[in-house]
Amino acid sequence: MGTVTIGVSIAVPEPHGSELQQLRAGFGDASAHGIPTHVTLLPPTEVDESALPAVEAHLAEVAAAGRAFPMRLSGTGTFRPVSPVVFVRVATGAEACTLLQQQVRDPAGPIARELQFPYHPHVTVAHGIDDAAMDRAFEELAGYEAEWPCTGFALYEQGADGVWRKLREFPFGGSVVPPQAGRVERGSVPIR
Repeated sequence: MGTVTIGVSIAVPEPHGSELQQLRAGFGDASAHGIPTHVTLLPPTEVDESALPAVEAHLAEVAAAGRAFPMRLSGTGTFRPVSPVVFVRVATGAEACTLLQQQVRDPAGPIARELQFPYHPHVTVAHGIDDAAMDRAFEELAGYEAEWPCTGFALYEQGADGVWRKLREFPFGGSVVPPQAGRVERGSVPIR
């Protein structure tokens, strides 16, 4: 058995996912059609293929303890000049995403890893393209808005062709948390 490259993310649902993917392609990002529109919880990570059952069991445990939460995208941001990325901001749900990614990367779990940069939930709409196209993406999507209830996350594998494919979905075990909820029980995410 060899290694595989996996990632864990929250999919941006339809019609928003396809819309943002088409826009990303329109800005000249050649990787747009190989990457489903998402908010990353675990960046591309190489693991031994034999570890996949342990990874799936861990993710199922994380999801079972979680609760759905509201997600809202609003406006744009960029990581330039540190990284050539323009993104749509996660305006609501960022705290929940931060907690989830910490649980996914739990030091005691099978996919513990350090991050190259501090975690910042976002939806990439341009990566590694020329500056004029990056500026256009930033400006054209400045007024972008989308919202939905996030009800789980998924495990993806990157194929030899560079395309990311969903291996399995992990729905949350709890019910939807209202947007203005305060503290909630262990395993769920407080929404402020």
